Amino acid sequence: MKQVKRKAETWIKATTFRCLLVLCCLAMGLPLQAQTPEQWKSLEADINFFIANDLGRNGYYDQKIIAERMGEMADAIGPEAILALGDTHHFNGVASVNDPLWTSNYEAIYSHPELMIDWLPVLGNHEYRGNTQAVLDYSKVSRRWVMKDRYYTKVFADDEAGVKVRVVFIDTTPLIDSYRTDDRYPDARLQDTQTQLQWLDATLSSAQEDWIVVVGHHPIYAETKKDIAEQQALQQKLLPIFRKHDKVAMYICGHIHNFQHIRQPNDPTDYIVNSAGSLARKVKPLPQTVFCSPEPGFSVLTASPKKLSLYMIDKEGKVLHCVDKTK
Repeated sequence: MKQVKRKAETWIKATTFRCLLVLCCLAMGLPLQAQTPEQWKSLEADINFFIANDLGRNGYYDQKIIAERMGEMADAIGPEAILALGDTHHFNGVASVNDPLWTSNYEAIYSHPELMIDWLPVLGNHEYRGNTQAVLDYSKVSRRWVMKDRYYTKVFADDEAGVKVRVVFIDTTPLIDSYRTDDRYPDARLQDTQTQLQWLDATLSSAQEDWIVVVGHHPIYAETKKDIAEQQALQQKLLPIFRKHDKVAMYICGHIHNFQHIRQPNDPTDYIVNSAGSLARKVKPLPQTVFCSPEPGFSVLTASPKKLSLYMIDKEGKVLHCVDKTK
């Protein structure tokens, strides 16, 4: 009973601090920002995740700086897991579970003690340039690399708070025809896309959690210089399933190397592009863009029974933008 009371008091204090922070920022005409452990702590909810992708540059292009910031913020927030949305290894994936890139791109960079938690990955297009099976098999080598298949789902629950979040991890590269016909991505054409789509349909059909979040590497909607056919392929294959079940609160991806938040008319899903954890790129808004930024960084995803929030974080630990879903 005392533990419940203490947790309630902590939640009330954190919520009060967050509200005051928002009100002060609005009154001053400033965006919501977090730069101290106390402010980072105010972002915490009942279930928390970090989101990182487009990482693998051997510590260069701000990768090490952002990795350290992730560790510092994890110390304040205490995420359950890190959702790793592809391209952990630029440029040609890995050759095996013993490839030195596992050390230079991942283990030696994300070495903060608070990042020694489960990393739940999906494959990016750069992994598909190498040995994709080795990326899955690395789960047998690293205790924190937890990837049970090319696509999978996991439910996170806080029974005391009464909230459940289902994260659905999909494998987007084989769903895009240009990768299947490109010899640089030899494993893409070998994947059974129809089986994955049937699995996604069945997974969303049976999902009953408070919040459903789908994550993959490629965007369904985004501003980019990349071939628009990539987005069109995913719109054709994924949107009918999303709309059939009307349960997906957010679709979160990487690939574009900047932050983007897009809302489409009469669509209940928010489309999020998480920026690169190393080298970022310029971006400009589309008509449906709510927010965009060329800053590198990562995101914090939090959930409570009545609210799902995603905070876009730059390399200084500032909140650039917040996406809120409420019930």
